[in-house]
Amino acid sequence: MPYVTEKTLTDVVSQRWSDIPNPRLKQVMQAAVKHLHAFVREIEPTQAEWAVAIDFLTRTGQMCDDKRQEFILMSDVLGVSMLVDAINHRQASGATPSTVEGPFHVADAPAVANGGNMAVNAPGIPCFVSGKVSGVGGEPIAGAVLDLWQTDGDGFYEAQRPEIEGPWMRGLYHSQPDGSYLIRTVAPIAYTIPMDGTIGELMNRTNLSHMRPAHIHFALDAPGYHGLVTHLFRSGDKWIESDAVYGVKEPLIVDFRKMPAGSKAPGGELLNEPFYVVHYDFVLERKAQAAAA
Repeated sequence: MPYVTEKTLTDVVSQRWSDIPNPRLKQVMQAAVKHLHAFVREIEPTQAEWAVAIDFLTRTGQMCDDKRQEFILMSDVLGVSMLVDAINHRQASGATPSTVEGPFHVADAPAVANGGNMAVNAPGIPCFVSGKVSGVGGEPIAGAVLDLWQTDGDGFYEAQRPEIEGPWMRGLYHSQPDGSYLIRTVAPIAYTIPMDGTIGELMNRTNLSHMRPAHIHFALDAPGYHGLVTHLFRSGDKWIESDAVYGVKEPLIVDFRKMPAGSKAPGGELLNEPFYVVHYDFVLERKAQAAAA
């Protein structure tokens, strides 16, 4: 067995970690050794700095539970979550871009009728989102599921409202026979990522923004088409150019057009208060086997 020196250590470790029957695991571990060793060689940490790093990672893991994932937040603020998303969702030309799901999605949202209000009793300015769901070829997609979740008008998600019982600011809508959909909610506002944990400690030692611009989350699913997880971002938001998790893509920036009180809302209702109107057409990519059929 060769004995190690600073110069030979990486090669020795890499060779030992080549003894893995699973080819994918072998590829992953050898790449991990290569790049982790290169990182350490570049920064040359002191023993004290290495101990701080281990403590940081330990405390990050200790913060994770069934409602909070501090490691996902770390992945988000380092841009890794968006890179993984980009690698795994290389959409066909013309398809709506994807972006990260984020940590606040809750499964089993309640079904809401087309045009129904998923923000009953929630603070905020009424907001109507409408458009169509179609394929890249322009065909309307009927019965597509649109799973929505977002902050209320105070900037809080359901998980951040412990006083609320039952679903909050989320719902399942379905596109109509012509592919159209209509959603009533309240306008989201910009908010800060959680800053009370290890990632907050790190961000507070930088000049980086810890804000996310106002947005609505969507997850779309339709038989024969690839699923889509994305956001709609409010144009003109102060933080649109510095999203803390790098989630903004230009095609996902939309106008929230403010209408005066007394205007007719989409669906025909007259509102005696101001409200916002948003229009967006989602375009899904057909699965290969469905396209060939």
